[in-house]
Amino acid sequence: MLTIQDYQQARLTRDPRFDGRFFIAVKSTGIFCRPICPAKLPHEENVEYFTLAQQAMLAGYRPCLRCRPDSAPHSHAWNGVDTTVNRALRILGENLHLSMTTIAEKLGISDRYLRQLFIQHIGLSPKQYQVYEQILFAKQLLQHTQLPIEHIADAAGFNDARRLQYNMQRVMRRTPKELRIKPSSLIQPIVIPLAYRPPYNWPHMRDFLARRAISGSEWVGENSYARNFTFGTSKGYFQALHQPDKHCFLVTLAIDDLQQLKCCLSNIRRILDVDADSATIDNRIELSGLPAQTISPGIRIPGIWNTFEAGCRAILGQQISVTAAINLVTKLVATLGEPVLDEQGPLPELNRYFPTPDAVANGDLSFLGMPNSRRETLRRFAAFYAQHPDAPPDDWLSIKGIGPWTIAYANLRGLSQADIWLNSDLVIKKQLLLHNIDADKVSPWRSYLTFTLWSLA
Repeated sequence: MLTIQDYQQARLTRDPRFDGRFFIAVKSTGIFCRPICPAKLPHEENVEYFTLAQQAMLAGYRPCLRCRPDSAPHSHAWNGVDTTVNRALRILGENLHLSMTTIAEKLGISDRYLRQLFIQHIGLSPKQYQVYEQILFAKQLLQHTQLPIEHIADAAGFNDARRLQYNMQRVMRRTPKELRIKPSSLIQPIVIPLAYRPPYNWPHMRDFLARRAISGSEWVGENSYARNFTFGTSKGYFQALHQPDKHCFLVTLAIDDLQQLKCCLSNIRRILDVDADSATIDNRIELSGLPAQTISPGIRIPGIWNTFEAGCRAILGQQISVTAAINLVTKLVATLGEPVLDEQGPLPELNRYFPTPDAVANGDLSFLGMPNSRRETLRRFAAFYAQHPDAPPDDWLSIKGIGPWTIAYANLRGLSQADIWLNSDLVIKKQLLLHNIDADKVSPWRSYLTFTLWSLA
């Protein structure tokens, strides 16, 4: 937990490692900022500190138009509170259109209990949190994209532009038009920055993704990563350009259903792992016993678009090399993936979507050069996923041919869980023979230790 002294030191030095971990509210101006804000530093007696932007907004502060708190990396300051609150925050942050009743049902609790948990742990109601999240997202779109205001209202979960204007005026004391920086002449693609806290080991992320990139569905350049995606019934693409001098990725994104925009941006954040607190994680990895010279600061978890793709990759990669596995996945996409229409993609290299569970479950898989038992495992998995798309990977153990390693890999890359320790992996076993490692000292960030050991092979 950060202390008041940590807040003060980070504010005075504008330390980017603390960006998004807390916010600075200035009593004399009524504005709250990121720790990296270039504005003149206020006196300490005029400052309040908040761990969440929504808490500052509840206290009556407006987000700074210069440093744009809506663009800060997401904070994990709430880690350690009730697990249900963590899940609720994630759902509220990713799904701006859901009602409180629907969210409570997803959590398996009542509306009343959800409210009690939020008041107890966060200090504001779930509805207040959702409205502030909607306003921050709308502000981000207003200042970083050229979407018309009506489309922004839709993407941010407001029923119409009038409701967006009312809430903006109430909270921000400005109208959407006053916040607009660019003219609303184009609808798509959307270009928006995703900030991270340094250090960020882009070479590791880039090389890991490049070695496993699916031809036709993914593309990796020297400073960028791009791919096609499907999200429910929606389709789109994104390209993320790394800008290390600004500690961010500039993401170009197009999607045919703007109501899914927030969810897709959240998924891109997860794939690039921009919200990790690398300074804290690296310090914990040092406690594992690994020699200091083998630790690369800023390693992140390279994510996969969803758990279905992660499961397919894991099944096709059983007991063969990475290169052979990617060749099989590429064949799967080329044969069963839906082709991309000319107007849907930014790069000619991106010409196929990853196949749907129905396409894999009902397709002829004889083109895959592998044992028939593994083809049938893939078919059973796809059929299960088609019927239970929201089932967690742990439920896959009931499928013949799927074991703990496949489950762990899907949790690691398909959900980007932070504490997956793949000590049953052959590469990890070899590294454990070379180094005396106590993985428990790295918990709850053993996924980063897993990737660190993989990088040493």
